[in-house]
Amino acid sequence: MKSLLFLVLISVCWAEPHPDNSTLDHERIIHIQENGPRLLVVAEQAKIFSHRGGNVTLPCKFYHEHTSTAGSGTHKIRVKWTKLTSDYLKEVDVFVAMGHHRKSYGNYQGRVSLRGSSENDASLIITNIVLEDYGRYKCEVIEGLEDDTAVVALNLEGVVFPYSPRLGRYNLNFHEAQRACLDQDSVIASFDQLYDAWRSGLDWCNAGWLSDGSVQYPITKPREPCGGKNTVPGVRNYGFWDKDRSRYDVFCFTSNFNGRFYYLIHPTKLTYDEAVQACLKDGSQIAKVGQIFAAWKLLGYDRCDAGWLADGSVRYPISRPRKRCSPNEAAVRFVGFPDKKHKLYGVYCFRAYN
Repeated sequence: MKSLLFLVLISVCWAEPHPDNSTLDHERIIHIQENGPRLLVVAEQAKIFSHRGGNVTLPCKFYHEHTSTAGSGTHKIRVKWTKLTSDYLKEVDVFVAMGHHRKSYGNYQGRVSLRGSSENDASLIITNIVLEDYGRYKCEVIEGLEDDTAVVALNLEGVVFPYSPRLGRYNLNFHEAQRACLDQDSVIASFDQLYDAWRSGLDWCNAGWLSDGSVQYPITKPREPCGGKNTVPGVRNYGFWDKDRSRYDVFCFTSNFNGRFYYLIHPTKLTYDEAVQACLKDGSQIAKVGQIFAAWKLLGYDRCDAGWLADGSVRYPISRPRKRCSPNEAAVRFVGFPDKKHKLYGVYCFRAYN
């Protein structure tokens, strides 16, 4: 033991100082590596874009620092993919692989697999993308006592729209807001989605829930009732509110759809119940609010005829502003929630493709 200590002391005494660091004011840092080079996990792209119904590959590869080898061969490689929640407080299991064992979780079952194009490829393939797949995913690779992670964001092409029910403004708690979006073929929007919509020109004065539990609204034209006319444009933030007791509107997000959205040509105008039956007779269903917004924004659908939708509202989509048809802006025009039994309108239908 004394001989070993003597050798260590001699080696320290013989260590030559760096020529640019010869004073005693600087400490010398010595990195000690155990069990070989450090494991590194890398995502070649931090953000991936896709759309509902599509397929996507979330990139992830692993290396050992200063080498090109995928693993040491001593331990089995374990790959785990999880989805980060909007508040980052927990993670949702997506997929785990170790050797020949594979397991997927929840609604990812049957839709996820590893690409495995090389020994160090841990990229995740997701097929038949749904709206709920949007978000940030963590790729974790574990080898023995070593592990490292990388995060990849999956963005979906789509449209954000404000929504309030027949009851009127500010009538939804957070859970009701989530259900309201799902009922209209959409999901509650994230802050990033709302921010992108604001950058694209969305201006809405009513505050609405977002997926992280915050309440916000986008303003491109500051004015007195909406934060004050002397304020700057932006996304106004009310903060986080009680999800059970607080009541606001909601911002929903939807993407493209696998089907046909259309205005039903009918010899007469219809009550709401007649509109529902007319779509069914035509082999379709009455369209939802998310579907009219997706058709307008993503397909450029343009029609000046007001028509019933599934929630009992009446709207019409204008992509080419013109006289008597939203002359000032392209928009999905909202007529209101008319009396279902007595008011007569056309109807928008949706036929899903098999």
